[in-house]
Amino acid sequence: MPILCEIVTQERLVFSEEVDSVNVPGVEGRMGILPNHAPLLTTLSVGELVIKQNGAEQTFAIGGGVLDVGPTKVTVLADVAEHSDEIDQERATRAKEEAERLLAEGVDKTTDPDEYMRLMESLQRANLRLSTVKKRGGSGNRFQN
Repeated sequence: MPILCEIVTQERLVFSEEVDSVNVPGVEGRMGILPNHAPLLTTLSVGELVIKQNGAEQTFAIGGGVLDVGPTKVTVLADVAEHSDEIDQERATRAKEEAERLLAEGVDKTTDPDEYMRLMESLQRANLRLSTVKKRGGSGNRFQN
């Protein structure tokens, strides 16, 4: 018996299909959701969301959000969500290198705490995207020829 999984951002519906299980990055650790799960409302952290469907896995990079679970439906209200096939590996690599360069040039939490936090979040998102692409085993440039 499958469970409906919907992944939604403010901009779009990222995913909506029946699945066998959903594994999410909760703020207190990873959580697995199966059909007939008890109702749950919790916060998500930045990380990978993994869906199992008919023996195959699909991976999404999630930038935090909220998880709402019922017995027949899982709703992920994500701040940011990208399917692994949508991630541009070259762009993520450039973003990682730029954040690392700026941090190495001396932006730190004592001199400019806001800029430091922005760079750390950018680095975290870039690393997540690269990790998600690597697990998929692809180039991450599905939409480019």
